[in-house]
Amino acid sequence: MAKKQFKSESKRLLELMINSIYTHKEIFLRELISNASDAIDKLCYISLTDDKVGLTRDDFKISIFADKKKRTLTILDNGIGMTAAELESNLGIIARSGSLQFKKDMDDKADENADSDANDLDIIGQFGVGFYSAFMVASKLTVTSRAYGEEGANRWVSSGSDGYTIAPYDCKHEGAGTEIIIELKENTEDENYDRFLEEHSLQGLIRKYSDYVRWPIIMDVTKSRQVETDEVDKDGNKKKTWEDYTETEVINSRIPIWQRAKSDVTDEECAEFYKEKFHDHIDPVAILRVSAEGLVSYNAMLFIPGVAPYDYFTREFKAGLQLYSSGIMIMEHCSDLLPEHFRFVRGVVDSPDFSLNISREMLQHDRQLKVIKTNIEKRIKAELKKLMENDIEKYETFYKAFGLQLKYGIANGFGMNKDMLSDLIMFYSSKAEKLIPISEYVKNMPDEQKYIYYASGENITLLDKLPQAEQVRDKGYDILYLTDEIDEFVIRMMGKFEEKDFRSVVDGDLEIDSEEDKEELERQETENKDVLDFVKESLDGKVAAVRLSQKLKSHPVCLAAQGEISLEMERYFKSMQGREGGGMFGDMRAERVLELNASHPSFAALKDAFENDKDKAEKYAQLLYGQALLTAGVPLEDPSEFSDLVSTLLFG
Repeated sequence: MAKKQFKSESKRLLELMINSIYTHKEIFLRELISNASDAIDKLCYISLTDDKVGLTRDDFKISIFADKKKRTLTILDNGIGMTAAELESNLGIIARSGSLQFKKDMDDKADENADSDANDLDIIGQFGVGFYSAFMVASKLTVTSRAYGEEGANRWVSSGSDGYTIAPYDCKHEGAGTEIIIELKENTEDENYDRFLEEHSLQGLIRKYSDYVRWPIIMDVTKSRQVETDEVDKDGNKKKTWEDYTETEVINSRIPIWQRAKSDVTDEECAEFYKEKFHDHIDPVAILRVSAEGLVSYNAMLFIPGVAPYDYFTREFKAGLQLYSSGIMIMEHCSDLLPEHFRFVRGVVDSPDFSLNISREMLQHDRQLKVIKTNIEKRIKAELKKLMENDIEKYETFYKAFGLQLKYGIANGFGMNKDMLSDLIMFYSSKAEKLIPISEYVKNMPDEQKYIYYASGENITLLDKLPQAEQVRDKGYDILYLTDEIDEFVIRMMGKFEEKDFRSVVDGDLEIDSEEDKEELERQETENKDVLDFVKESLDGKVAAVRLSQKLKSHPVCLAAQGEISLEMERYFKSMQGREGGGMFGDMRAERVLELNASHPSFAALKDAFENDKDKAEKYAQLLYGQALLTAGVPLEDPSEFSDLVSTLLFG
């Protein structure tokens, strides 16, 4: 029998594909099962109008056999099969796909007959190269096939790029179909090919990649049972022992849960699917089911978790949805289908419309992908909004786990995603004493309140005692407490919410004072200008300005900032030093402002010292600045020096 050679370009493509195209060797099983499924699809379609096929849908199957002694793996289907010419055409010329040609033929018939079901035929093997992925694990491939309507069978044999043979073969199997026998390569230090003969390994690969192939995938499964022996115990009863036996089982689930009608699947079943599929022990807080038809058709089942995985905020976490094409898993973590701010969402997307690369391992970045991503983003946003409005307790559970992710979504995009995310953000309310949506804050604002007031700090306890907040509280206004490092950046990126500007309680003018109060403050600053200038000079460049404040009621002093960088932002920049990428911020500092309470006894003491004892007045200035640092949560530059200063002023 003369050996035929692959065409030179096919030979080069085969070598390239085996060594480069496929990332994981285990993919070969998915590809061969997909081809078998395609072959059955074709014969099943023909059987709709041809009684001679003699098979019903229940008769079709894909069988897997492993022979450890011979080190062979066999995939057998009872699909349409191939003639000798088709073996030559489909397997002798790489990248020529019989599936694609069959689909084109059926589409042509559908154009001639508008009532035909041909357009519903779904075949994923349209590149014609998946079969050759078997050479990643095979030293030799033997393909025996009998085409539907043919009496005899033919056998195609190849050991790789050195060529192939095709000859008639006396096939033992009745009816149409194809048998592929893979003779595995010898094991190496880097690769154990015997794993593809292990029962549990094969089952795992079938369930991972081909669980939702519409045709049953069967194989012999080893089980154990108790049987009686001829031996008897002391009571005369026959002893029992365990024995292994094999039983043929369907390995794949066949119908994906996300393709079943909503009325046929309960929320409890969906939650169990999520926990098993994504290894979580807690039910998701929300389940989204999407069935879209149109220019891009797809099914999706998405889950919003209630807890963050242990590695969520690490580089090890793999974001993305599981991607299926017609029930065949293509990618386990397709991050291109999720925006970064919703990276916590888990789930599956299944579409026949994805444009895959030649190995079906990766997506081409095309219009279909963008359309699905945009639609999914909108659905996730709508579901989170609904959860916030209808079940705030569940939303709070979600927010405690992933609220920080939403905030990063606003800050990292320099506000680009603020319209999508702003109404999902929550902050702690000083009045409600819990997390609330910003929309709730705005809803409860008095008519005369102009701004959304907030305070930034390390924790709620410190913010409750913030001196600058007294004036806002006296007016009866609520204050949002910002305690995450990123919070002030989020506020800056948002700018406003529902046409209400944000205003920090440490800002210079809160626009709460009456005109009379403003005039009185201006008079006091003019009257005490020499004292204020002296304090600034005494602090020797530590502050950009010293001024009097109407915000302070019971406190003697506070620290504020002017310019674009707040004290909280300065703290954040400092924390970033030493982290990867933190150097881009440099040594960014706030322009500090010392605000004094003219009505407090401390100011009277400062004025008296300024007039009678400049040295003592300078110490008072240092003391007040130290107090301001402490109340602002800013570390003292020299705690020992401050302690000595207090002792000197108290005891002389």
